[in-house]
Amino acid sequence: MKYISSGNKDTRSGFGAGLHELGRTNPNVVALCADLVGSLKMDDFIKENPHRFVQVGIAEANMIGLAAGLTIGGKIPFAGTFAAFATGRVYDQIRQVVAYSNKNVKICASHAGLTLGEDGATHQMLEDIGMMKMLPNMTVIVPCDYNQTKAATLAIADHVGPVYLRFGRPAVPNFTPSDQKFEIGKAQLLVEGNQVTVFATGHMVWKALEAADILEQKGISAEVINIHTIKPLDEEAILKSVAKTRCVVTAEEHMMNGGLGDSIAQLLARKMPTPIEMVAVNDTFGESGKPEELLVKYGLDTPNIVEAAQKVLARK
Repeated sequence: MKYISSGNKDTRSGFGAGLHELGRTNPNVVALCADLVGSLKMDDFIKENPHRFVQVGIAEANMIGLAAGLTIGGKIPFAGTFAAFATGRVYDQIRQVVAYSNKNVKICASHAGLTLGEDGATHQMLEDIGMMKMLPNMTVIVPCDYNQTKAATLAIADHVGPVYLRFGRPAVPNFTPSDQKFEIGKAQLLVEGNQVTVFATGHMVWKALEAADILEQKGISAEVINIHTIKPLDEEAILKSVAKTRCVVTAEEHMMNGGLGDSIAQLLARKMPTPIEMVAVNDTFGESGKPEELLVKYGLDTPNIVEAAQKVLARK
């Protein structure tokens, strides 16, 4: 199947649309934000539900504590800020009062990865998936486009337990169905192939699809799987694909250490040792620049996935 983009849309707007819908359908959903309402696209929810919103200001640690407390009264808090602040600034609070206590808090992190762009290295959070997946009880989700982010936002409201939902700032191809049902922990087979499996997450899923088309033109059959849920990892789907292709490429807008590739490599090392190449940021901070230019400079572009697939096939 060839995927066609209906146009470019930012994934953070998918979150905003999902939260807006939840405001109308789930009276227990409440929202908190750390002075970034416009950036998190929370305006529509707030306009219709001002009594269900708390503006905590630039006080992220306090936001997490408030969110944890709200769960005790049966509320479902969606706490939103930039990924850099949603994890690095408040890791102690998340660990102690959300993950350890297994509170039903949804941590909604926008502006993740290099594609934050011009704000530079201090705000380009590339370590957050690793930080959050290490926490017991935490579910970690990285949807690939606007439609999937909206669907994921709706789905996590029904999931009982802590969730880290990661999305981004730039407008990217919107290609998944608008009426999809998001299944937490279930990988999504996008393209069937039999020579190499490309596991991708977030913004890199579209680039993996582009790479599969190029590889097909080169006579290489690539299977593309969207791992939108980093934790819990869909081990069954991963092992089923790898048993067929016997070589793997992972692609993510995150640090190589601690990300999706790390999770898949650990799984394969335990259960099915397999050659693997990882397309990710390799032990460096980012810098200020245009999102697409940064992806090219740091090796997170379509040609890098093609090159990784050819390299891992040579090791097969």
